[in-house]
Amino acid sequence: MRQQMGEKVTLVTGASSGIGRATASALAENGHSVALASRSEDELQRIVDDIETETEAEAIAIPTDVTEESQVEAMIQAVVDEFGRLDAVVSNAGLALSGDVESMPTDHYKTMMGVNCDGMFYTARAAIPHLRESSGTIVFTGSIAGKYPRGTSPVYAASKWWTRGFALSLSAQIGDEDIGVTVINPSEVRTNFNSQEGTAFEDAFEEGEVTEPGDVADAVIYALSQSNRNTVAELDLYRKDKLEDMELG
Repeated sequence: MRQQMGEKVTLVTGASSGIGRATASALAENGHSVALASRSEDELQRIVDDIETETEAEAIAIPTDVTEESQVEAMIQAVVDEFGRLDAVVSNAGLALSGDVESMPTDHYKTMMGVNCDGMFYTARAAIPHLRESSGTIVFTGSIAGKYPRGTSPVYAASKWWTRGFALSLSAQIGDEDIGVTVINPSEVRTNFNSQEGTAFEDAFEEGEVTEPGDVADAVIYALSQSNRNTVAELDLYRKDKLEDMELG
């Protein structure tokens, strides 16, 4: 058991790239022991090796498909078995498959809902007993699409409305048990997001043009830094011109 008393243990799902990878690295730099989960075992192990080379943090890789509830339960148990506790979870695994509703294949719909909704439910359900013991926090990666209608990707947007509603309602249910719940809603983040259906955001935008993965990681660190009885319920992280660009008002 690697965990030393007084340190924090945080699990990050969807940790093999983008926001998850940046968040795991930022947590390690801030003294957290980190568990990284995704389906990409080889990439997870490379990130773990980098973290342990570049920081003093302990890190482990847990290959997991968050759409499989038995794998999620095993993931949470693996963290507790390795470190002795669980202080925070960053429920970040997600994907987008765009398209018109009338032409969207059923398997695309089920895949998005399975990862973006079922995966977050399974992760929260398995983690809550351990977060109760540590007075911990669960952070959900939402999206601006979970607050404003998106005609280009209605199913993805609906899944992020679900994420936001679930996070805020879960906070109302377990907040009095000293468990913090946060949902972070970024606008475009320069990652490989959208690569399955079109041009990845990291190719569509120049560096600094939109939000970077490290910016979201900083928001996660801020949410997890709250003390006493405080929690960041919801944090919107939009590029400065985003709302004007959407012509809201």
